[in-house]
Amino acid sequence: MAEWWRGSVTYQVYPRSFQDDNGDGVGDLAGITRRLPHIADLGCDAVWLSPIFTSPMLDMGYDVSNYTDVDPVFGTLADFDTLIARAHDLGLKVIIDQVLSHASDQHPYFQQSRSSRDNPKADWFVWADPKHDGSPPSNWISVFGGSCWQWDTRRKQYYLHNFLSQQPDWNFHNPAVQDWMEENMRFWLDRGVDGFRFDTVNYFFHDRLLRDNPADYRVKTQPEGNPYGMQYHLFSKNQPENLAWMERIRRLLDSYDNRASVGEMGEAHHAIRMMGEYTAPGRLHQCYSFELMSYDYSAAFFRGKLDEFFKGAPDGWPMWAFSNHDVVRHVTRWAKHGASQDHLARQAASLLLSFEGSICLWQGEELGQTDTQLDFAELTDPQGIVFWPEPIGRDNTRTPMVWDDSVNGGFSRGNGKPWLPVKAPQLARNVASQQGVAGSVLEHYRDMLAFRRGNEALVTGRTRFLDTPEPVLAFCRGEALLCVFNLSPTPCALTVTGVSALTGPSLEARLSGQTLALGPNGAAFLTVSGAVSVTA
Repeated sequence: MAEWWRGSVTYQVYPRSFQDDNGDGVGDLAGITRRLPHIADLGCDAVWLSPIFTSPMLDMGYDVSNYTDVDPVFGTLADFDTLIARAHDLGLKVIIDQVLSHASDQHPYFQQSRSSRDNPKADWFVWADPKHDGSPPSNWISVFGGSCWQWDTRRKQYYLHNFLSQQPDWNFHNPAVQDWMEENMRFWLDRGVDGFRFDTVNYFFHDRLLRDNPADYRVKTQPEGNPYGMQYHLFSKNQPENLAWMERIRRLLDSYDNRASVGEMGEAHHAIRMMGEYTAPGRLHQCYSFELMSYDYSAAFFRGKLDEFFKGAPDGWPMWAFSNHDVVRHVTRWAKHGASQDHLARQAASLLLSFEGSICLWQGEELGQTDTQLDFAELTDPQGIVFWPEPIGRDNTRTPMVWDDSVNGGFSRGNGKPWLPVKAPQLARNVASQQGVAGSVLEHYRDMLAFRRGNEALVTGRTRFLDTPEPVLAFCRGEALLCVFNLSPTPCALTVTGVSALTGPSLEARLSGQTLALGPNGAAFLTVSGAVSVTA
């Protein structure tokens, strides 16, 4: 289907944590393949696999040492081919991560690059001389703490790393790097992948002059847990050359049939505007940011973010997500706004799946899963370890998928210890206990996904927000559907005109004449029959 990605729902799989079939405590491709029917039965259109490439795993696969092979911990290229075939048999598209902005320091090209200043790969990474006092060439800060610059005694220069010091940045100002990266992408497209998710899509290019970043113009009253947020990253990323690279990627994808791209916009300033820039015609198909992954759960917040995108980028296309492998799960983040975990989880599903754009679900959110409370000794995430005890690291959201209430939640077929623990609160929220149970979070996700897929207004209808007071969010999708949400644990009553009946998997909702009663975290979908109004 042409433009299958437009309005689609993608399910993110974290390979280490989805299903361990060989019993070593780490998830693998064979396990994912066996569990693909769960994703298909849920009603998703695509699967996004976080990195599976050869890696030392210092950043759990986001430090790539071979871009065209599978790390043995996950399996083999043959296992990957089997996964692709099974997914396609089930009607699922497969999108894989592309971590192109940086590599592992174990990549053979970096090993060659650091060996001298005049070897064939000398300028494939970002190298710079020290200042006269020996300090780094700029004030740029790493996301994982400290300077972005790491001294290398072999070349007597600094190299750039926006993340771990073991993750050197490629030099995309070098055309040969771009050519080589395109060939790496062709390798996977030729194997049948349906598209790519581009990690840190706004980090590819750096300022050639290595100018210092200014302080964040949003004045901080006290230091942040991670000082990265105290700079305005004008020069270390977000360079105009990025957009031409997006256009080259799009030309590559357009040379294949029905392939799609999604970019991760890692930016705290103007991220919504940049999502629009990166998805303008001829660039990426879709883009997501962390804008909806905040602690705000107000009508004004959601209305503002969606309005900002569609008014600022009418020709762009967003992908919305409430959670992913880098943030606190939304049922944990927004707990105080829910009458219960189940109330909040069901409403979040209804809310997200009614938004205009494409949608990404994070594995386990269809169970109402929460973050796992971990002790320091249990952490593996370098970011979490460096910034302990806050900001909270990423291991808490990455614990294994829970399939049943057996040991380790059915994640591992063996008796081996999972790479992260499955604890009692997470064990209680498993697939088997919710399967077929009316009112469960899992079944509500299935109902909502079926409703979205079967309702053209939710896939292609434009959004028109109604002016409603907090905590009520109301908007029309197209000309046929009104969506109303009570974003609080307190019941409310509204007067609604221009509708004929409730429809779809409404939650805690009752319509009597023109009175719409919404219970705690209620959600109502209503068929439009005339001029719509919603008043408190």
